[in-house]
Amino acid sequence: MSYCLAIEGMQPESRKELHKNYHDHYYGFPIHDDNELFGRLILEINQAGLSWETVLKKEESFRKAYNNFDIQAIAAYTEKDRERLLNDPGIIRNRLKVNAAIENAKTILTLQEEFGSFEKWLEHHHPKTLPEWMKLFKKTFKFTGGEIVNEFLMSTGYLKGAHTESCPVYHQILEQKPLWKE
Repeated sequence: MSYCLAIEGMQPESRKELHKNYHDHYYGFPIHDDNELFGRLILEINQAGLSWETVLKKEESFRKAYNNFDIQAIAAYTEKDRERLLNDPGIIRNRLKVNAAIENAKTILTLQEEFGSFEKWLEHHHPKTLPEWMKLFKKTFKFTGGEIVNEFLMSTGYLKGAHTESCPVYHQILEQKPLWKE
């Protein structure tokens, strides 16, 4: 069942609205801001092993804990910051995921130096198949398995599949010129 159809049958109403807002306004739409791209990667990494609902409920806490996903700030985190994150009940307190966020921020700073931005690095490697993307992400980043890479790339407009053609949001995304359409 497609995600577009799946959210319609959800209950209770607050849960449905949480998913519907993400589905209608964020999922599959291209992101052109490096910090927001990185924020989506952090959220996808933290979803591993959990429900997306859990992550959506904690998104504002993630933004607060991770300096609004500011790549430079996160790359400069110290051991004190790492411990602060591991003790923050508003986020997912998993050492591997926290470490991945910090290390991946450092990696993105290097990519920004070389390519001008994280977005330009992604564009440089587009188009790739999912297995090619997975290999590239595994070589480049920490804690990026196949499902994380797939969802990150679909949710940011680099891979097709976020919405079915019958979904009204699909046509809104087409207007944004996602790279998968090229």
